[in-house]
Amino acid sequence: MILSALFSVLFYAAFVVLVVGVVRRTLIYKKTPSPLVIPTTPAPTTRAGVAGRMFREVVFFESLFKGSKWSWLFGWLFHFGMLVVLIRHLRYFTEPVWGWVVMMQWLGIYAGMAMLLGLLGLLVRRTAVDRLRYISAPSDYLMLILLIAIAGTGLLMKYVWHTDVMALKAFVMGMMYFQWQPLPADPLLLLHLLLVIILMLVFPISKLLHAPGIFFSPTRNMTDNPREARHVTAWPARDVKTAEATRS
Repeated sequence: MILSALFSVLFYAAFVVLVVGVVRRTLIYKKTPSPLVIPTTPAPTTRAGVAGRMFREVVFFESLFKGSKWSWLFGWLFHFGMLVVLIRHLRYFTEPVWGWVVMMQWLGIYAGMAMLLGLLGLLVRRTAVDRLRYISAPSDYLMLILLIAIAGTGLLMKYVWHTDVMALKAFVMGMMYFQWQPLPADPLLLLHLLLVIILMLVFPISKLLHAPGIFFSPTRNMTDNPREARHVTAWPARDVKTAEATRS
C-alpha cells in the first residue's frame, strides 16, 4: 500500500499542477491584448469564416500542411493517435465502460503505433533537417523523448510485458474516489505511470501549451476586416481611465 499511496499522492499533485497551470496560462492568453489586426492572409472576413478556418487548423493542421508535408504527416499521426489512445484509456476511469469506448479498443492499439511512428518521425526530422535543428531548443527534444517513452512503454505492456489491467483499473477507480487500492508493482507499469506524471507536471510550462494557445492566436482567430471595422482593444481605454483618475 505504500507504493499505491505514493503514486496516488503524485497523481493528485500532478493533476492540481496541470489544471491550475493550464487555466492560469489560458487566462493570460485571454487577457493578452491584440492591438493590431494580423491574421495570416488570405484570411476570412467573417466570424463564420474564422470558425471554419479554426476548425480546419485544429482538426487537419491546415497551415502545417501548406508549410511542410512531412511535418504535417508525422504531426497528424501523432496527434490523431494520441487522441484515440486517450479515448481508449477511458476504460480505466469508467464503470461500466461506455459502449463507444469499448468499440474504440481495437482501434486504440493501432493508434498507439501511429502515435509512436509520428513521434519518431518528428524526432528524426528535428535532428536531420538543418533548419529545424538550428531553431530547436533542448526542451523540444526532451518533450519528444518523453512522449516517445510514454508511447513505447505503453505498447511494450500490451505486446511484451503484460500487466494486471484489472488491478490497474481498481487502483485508478480507487484513486478517483479516494479509496486507495493496491497498485501492481510491475516495473514497466511504474515507469509508464511515472512518465505520465512528469508530463502532467511539465505540461503547463512547456511548448505543449500550444493545445489551448492556438485558440488565442491572433493570426488565426481574427477577421481580416481592418477597412470595414475599427479594431479597438480594451487596454487603451483602460489606460486612459487610469490616467484621468490619477490626475483627478
